[in-house]
Amino acid sequence: MNEERGTRRRARQGWRLTTPAVSQRLTLALTLALTLLSAPRLTSAQDTTFREGVRIGLRYDPGLRPGVIVLPIAGPAGDSAVAILQRDLDYGDRVTMITGDGIRAASAAIGAGGTGSGTAGTPNYKLIASLGAAAVVRATITGSALHVALHDISARRIVQVHDFVLAGAPLSAEWRLEVHAASDEIERWITGTRGIAATRVLFVRDGQVWLTDSDGSGARPVSDRGLSLSPAWHPGGRQIAYSAFGDRGTQIVVRDLASGSARWLSATPGGLNVTPVFSPDGNTLVYAHGEDEGTDLVATPALESGAGRRITVGRGSDNVSPSFSPDGRRLAYTSGRSGHPEIYITDVDGTNADLLTPYAFGDQYYRSNPDWSPDGRVIAFQSQLNGVFQVMTINLRDRGIRQLTSEGRNEDPSWAPDGRHLVFTSTRTGTKQLFVLDVESGRSRQLTTGRAARLAAWSPDLARTLH
Repeated sequence: MNEERGTRRRARQGWRLTTPAVSQRLTLALTLALTLLSAPRLTSAQDTTFREGVRIGLRYDPGLRPGVIVLPIAGPAGDSAVAILQRDLDYGDRVTMITGDGIRAASAAIGAGGTGSGTAGTPNYKLIASLGAAAVVRATITGSALHVALHDISARRIVQVHDFVLAGAPLSAEWRLEVHAASDEIERWITGTRGIAATRVLFVRDGQVWLTDSDGSGARPVSDRGLSLSPAWHPGGRQIAYSAFGDRGTQIVVRDLASGSARWLSATPGGLNVTPVFSPDGNTLVYAHGEDEGTDLVATPALESGAGRRITVGRGSDNVSPSFSPDGRRLAYTSGRSGHPEIYITDVDGTNADLLTPYAFGDQYYRSNPDWSPDGRVIAFQSQLNGVFQVMTINLRDRGIRQLTSEGRNEDPSWAPDGRHLVFTSTRTGTKQLFVLDVESGRSRQLTTGRAARLAAWSPDLARTLH
């Protein structure tokens, strides 16, 4: 309630920040961030080349989601591997998982001939088809490899066999990421589209930046204790950036996730420095900087020292929360230059600034925190409706707006690499937690539990970027 009242007050006051002293800047930095912000390597013993654009999908009606069965895996970590594969494929929202009696019947019908290893036996594909399955995944764990055979039930044959190396000890973060990567490739075999299981989500909890797998497992802090906000991923997946309180105000920190080493950006060492974002090529970091009144977007080298270059000229207004277009040529951002927050688009050099979200006068108009979709077609953002934030998208072709959420207060959307799923903060359970939404079907799932979580940022495909 306090945050919501603060949000309304700032909207009525024209969303203006004044910072006459360092202590006030620190307080306002926290207020702004709290209100407006709403690894291992994949290898294989055999060929693991991802063949982009090659359709390996099974034969099934294009309007339906194919039924998929994942058979049990023997061994100490087998149950865990099966659970991960089943959950990943289900969360991809492109297939229908068949469980329970269907698994037991399919396991008996596949028999010894379903391993892809050339053993004797003929699977009973007719029986499996009667279960509604288009594909059956049979896997075994052999040493440090996950051996996977995919059965096309309509074609009555094994269409894919592959070994995925499992790095790390069973159930470790490294091991889990390799199983997630296997899930993503299996999804590509079945549907022609690679999954997003081998990704992770950054978020803020208790003033620290945390990291969790795409299925909500393995949550752990990755920043120092203190107050950290607005995390963002480097496109290479190895570094992150976030805003943290320091001796001279809030500063931007770039941290290496593998080594844990951190570097404080020196381009704008004092005042307010928040909402960082990396360019698609990873060479530039753009963030909001302010000294006495208002904030502007500043660009600086991402992974080395260098001078900052101002992008916007706000003249006392606040310009924050930048998001790059996929081609790196434009930026979407939040600006209060009209008297209340709206989404604008500008070229990366600051020219050709254009209002994206239509507005009229009134307290309810408050649009902020944009995130550009990976396909470049839409931008997700938060919009205040009747005093409550909801997640929306705007189509860049016709500027049509679509409301995606309605239950509780929903903020800070971040796109998954597939451009189909969004992670956002929601109060629908009574406390702020992260939820994932499939924008095509409307299906949502809770990602985090426990203490409040917010300000999520979805990673790139880590199996590819860390390869």
